[in-house]
Amino acid sequence: MKLTVVGGGSTYTPELVDGFARLRDTLPVEELVLVDPAADRLELVGGLARRIFARQGHPGRVVTTSDLDAGVEGADAVLLQLRVGGQAARLRDETWPLECGCVGQETTGAGGLAKALRTVPVVLDIAERVRRANPDAWIIDFTNPVGIVTRALLRAGHKAVGLCNVAIGFQRKFAALLDVAPADIHLDHVGLNHLTWETGVRIGGPDGEDVLPRLLAGHGDAIAADLRLPRPLLDRLGVVPSYYLRYFYAHDEVVDELRTKPSRAAEVAEMERQLLEMYADPALDEKPELLARRGGAYYSEAAVDLAAALLGGGGSPHQVVNTLNRGTLPFLPADAVVEVQAAVGPEGAVPLPVRPVDPLHAGLTAHVTAYEDLALDAALRGGRDRVSKALLAHPLIGRYSTAERLTDRLIAHNREHLAWA
Repeated sequence: MKLTVVGGGSTYTPELVDGFARLRDTLPVEELVLVDPAADRLELVGGLARRIFARQGHPGRVVTTSDLDAGVEGADAVLLQLRVGGQAARLRDETWPLECGCVGQETTGAGGLAKALRTVPVVLDIAERVRRANPDAWIIDFTNPVGIVTRALLRAGHKAVGLCNVAIGFQRKFAALLDVAPADIHLDHVGLNHLTWETGVRIGGPDGEDVLPRLLAGHGDAIAADLRLPRPLLDRLGVVPSYYLRYFYAHDEVVDELRTKPSRAAEVAEMERQLLEMYADPALDEKPELLARRGGAYYSEAAVDLAAALLGGGGSPHQVVNTLNRGTLPFLPADAVVEVQAAVGPEGAVPLPVRPVDPLHAGLTAHVTAYEDLALDAALRGGRDRVSKALLAHPLIGRYSTAERLTDRLIAHNREHLAWA
């Protein structure tokens, strides 16, 4: 089995490699190809990847290349984890929206739109080259904004599934709180990428006992503190929102915080500098503890589980993924991309039935889906008017004068990545 990681020079990659090494019985990788245009980073990451495989006795080989076409040739699955514009673009995404009184974040709001505009054309070009190299290859997208990117891939007819680590993170946290094995936790996970709610926590599978009320009653304070949301809000909702909902439920508070503390992009850039120094040490043969602070917790387990299921070698039968709605959420278009539990196998991902969604969550989900429609149109066809319409439609913006100011800033800061600008 050959797997290719596009963006293989990312400091995330050793987390993924560690999972491939530990879970080789689930996903027997014979060749792992790391593709990245940044040759200096790629060699550091590739060297550590080889040492991780060797330390854990993995027989597969690790190949590094800056040649995308060579890297995807014959691949059974291609995992996308690229960042167009690097951390410098992320820093801008987190900065200029604050000038207009809006959340500055790389996947939500105006910053998220900027990332989508930079990313979608690049991902579609990569996907076409994957299709030419091996039309049967699966594309697993971990590149944000996952929902919009996955929708672009599926609309273009690619074999693609989107992946996020929010659900597996909740699964692990809830399992620890309830003192059960993570595999025993089944989440009723509903919404869009980075806009989801855990509406049920079941023991033993989709038809198991829902222990969410007991979880909230016994551990609500800890869950609320982890999400940085008020406990009364969780009690009122009766569900557990993802931490990205804080941008909506506490928008003004978040904006004030972001204006007064160092940006996450700056923190990540410093962590990346330290990590790359560590990766250069020939004695290092395991992922360093610092990597846990970089983000992407449990990413490797989720990626291995999904790839194994898609390639027919194993994996959990039910997984939280980003895939076509197909009527699962009846208030959304069939071709919307939702993040829900799905039955996953060699034919792809088929969403499991979802209980009726509270209008409070359904309304926001429909609103953000409309924004994503316009965002994808802007990413595919370009143009200032399309960018402005997408910003105006976003529930975190929604004001004409603000949308116009954000449009000007978005284009000015991303001109080098926008072919139409």
